[in-house]
Amino acid sequence: MKLSFTKEALLNALGIVSKAIPSKTTNPILECILFDGTGEKIKLTANDMELGIETVVEGEIEEKGKIALDAKLVYEIIRKLEGGEEAVRIESDKSFSTVISCDQAVFNIQGRDGEEFAYLPAIDKTNYICLSQFTLREVIRQTIISAAFNETNKMMSGEYIEVNEDMAKFVTLDGHRISIRNVQMKEKYGKAKVIVPGKTLTEISKIINGDNDKEVMIYFGSNQIMFEFDQTVVISRLIEGEYFKIEHMLSKDYETKITVNKTKLLNNIDRSMILIRENDHKPIILDIGKDSIKLKVKSSYGTMDAEVPCEKKGKDLMIAFNPKFLIDALRVIDDENVDIYLTNPKSPCFIRDEKESYIYLILPVNFIAG
Repeated sequence: MKLSFTKEALLNALGIVSKAIPSKTTNPILECILFDGTGEKIKLTANDMELGIETVVEGEIEEKGKIALDAKLVYEIIRKLEGGEEAVRIESDKSFSTVISCDQAVFNIQGRDGEEFAYLPAIDKTNYICLSQFTLREVIRQTIISAAFNETNKMMSGEYIEVNEDMAKFVTLDGHRISIRNVQMKEKYGKAKVIVPGKTLTEISKIINGDNDKEVMIYFGSNQIMFEFDQTVVISRLIEGEYFKIEHMLSKDYETKITVNKTKLLNNIDRSMILIRENDHKPIILDIGKDSIKLKVKSSYGTMDAEVPCEKKGKDLMIAFNPKFLIDALRVIDDENVDIYLTNPKSPCFIRDEKESYIYLILPVNFIAG
């Protein structure tokens, strides 16, 4: 096999597929990237059997073939080559001995038989939706904050996607908060309910460029999901099981509604974090009065008091939250002003817009007033 590339194109493709390389594995082939030059285009593939990524890289096929190369090793080699106008050449022989060269630099490394590599599985393309890259990246950014990335509860580490004709709902929760985005699509599609690993969506959000004019095709299989965009394909296993019933948690009843400038509220809460260490678990107390919210934090490092003007309808209320949860939600909302709905100090607050294109539920915490 003989292939040649520009350094920039190859490095970009390696960066994309490397996101499917496992951090730990007992199977050496899973630590490799497949260079496939057997067709008309050069394809790079990585597959950890949970997440697989394949992308087309621009280059020349001088002699057809395929080889699996250690991902970390080949990435570091290519990254440190001079690049410029000189082509990066990758050549391998029948014993899988591989030469990577550029200008005066020559590396000899041992590859593995490309036939050992597990190709991405085929997926049925009958059930799908289409979103702009911008929309998908924004939806992930605005919901992934509530996914719990731990192995103790796989369901909480995933994102629930429900499609119903021209509406797509994206949901994450971690037991303390819920993030929901409802997306109006341009066309009507079928119905689908899947739970996608949060890791998959996080990696996709890093790959797509967020262009509003470029689309992502999302195909729903029985136990897999496929994302197709530009010249890249991402296939992931789905999390099996039935997602949490959240409808009964989304009450529209409230005793207090406040409308507040998002940036002013966010900046004051963010400022309070100076006094709170990660394992401190100190709440921020919101004392909601006639036309302002008084914020108070007290920790072993000191106290902070602040006041933010607001419009209030309903009862005065004092309530406390984990400040990080409020910050996470406010940071991903693009509106200038936000509406916050509350009932009592023991019930969750809801941050949502009139159309309910986004809903953030945050549970309060116990506090001692004074």
